[in-house]
Amino acid sequence: MRCPFCNEDDSQVKDSRPTDDGYAIRRRRACPHCGARFTTFERVQLRELTVVKGNERREPFDRDKIMRSMLIALRKRPVDQERLEGEVNAIVRRLESRGESEISSDTVGGMVMEALARLDQVAYVRFASVYKNFHEARDFETFVGSLGDESESQ
Repeated sequence: MRCPFCNEDDSQVKDSRPTDDGYAIRRRRACPHCGARFTTFERVQLRELTVVKGNERREPFDRDKIMRSMLIALRKRPVDQERLEGEVNAIVRRLESRGESEISSDTVGGMVMEALARLDQVAYVRFASVYKNFHEARDFETFVGSLGDESESQ
């Protein structure tokens, strides 16, 4: 594994252990060249996934893109990193186990919305404002009003 600090080609594994959810291996590494320490994660990948965008453009699935989007929505919210990791891992597992190599961006977005609704209502509304392309305050009002309707019917 290449060192992210000095770009040396080799690093040494100092410690390995499974993540809490058991779906990845966390490795602590050290660079013999610069002495820096860093962490890597090794995950099982069942199949190569391609995301089909609304304009029919295709791009490789990127787990980190889901994580970044959710982190933005969750910024300054009281949500544990482990819970977030668990939700992202669950999304990836669900997508990989569908048996399809191409998935729509709407499918991915819907799964992210569901996960954020479980994690934090404020983050859910934040993400929805971008995902559903809110243009004015009335869009927020309508969406938040529909949240109250959903909780009353459950």
